[in-house]
Amino acid sequence: MILEFTGEAIEWRGPAPFVFVPMPEPMSAEVKNVATTISYGWGCIPVTVRIGKTEFTTAMIPRNGVYMVPIKVAVQRSENVSVGDTVEVQIEITSG
Repeated sequence: MILEFTGEAIEWRGPAPFVFVPMPEPMSAEVKNVATTISYGWGCIPVTVRIGKTEFTTAMIPRNGVYMVPIKVAVQRSENVSVGDTVEVQIEITSG
């Protein structure tokens, strides 16, 4: 399953600050419908992400009814992504 969307990069503080792009609610609902077959636990969904020319693997995290796509620091630097930026995201859901 390949999905594309545009979202605003946000900061979500945990033990360390991280930058995430929230997936739109309708698309998150679509993913949630198949989450039980692809999640590896805690609702996390393994994905391959493309932002600009950079491709990387990570896991989307469910939060407040949407999935959050974490943006690794190396990707933030290589693609010039900062909190508040509008980011075009392509994800491919991989096997759980």
